[in-house]
Amino acid sequence: MKRYWEIIADNLSKAGWSWGCVSGVDSCGRTMFVADAHRGDSQRFVVRADEKLTAFVELELQLGGQKGWLSRKRRVFAPLTRMYG
Repeated sequence: MKRYWEIIADNLSKAGWSWGCVSGVDSCGRTMFVADAHRGDSQRFVVRADEKLTAFVELELQLGGQKGWLSRKRRVFAPLTRMYG
């Protein structure tokens, strides 16, 4: 059975996005995940979260406002107003 973050990643690929995810540990010992998605038309989205699933859900939310992200059969998310550094 696929994990939910894998489903989101598959949907990104099917929609023409290249994506990646890395994890690291900060100076306080906390694990941090960074996920990004980009296309050839210079669109790039980067999110940071404490958990891998959360990072991919945030990425999905960011891309939800993009034209042509996924077919209209999927739910459409409002774009986030907060950007992550």
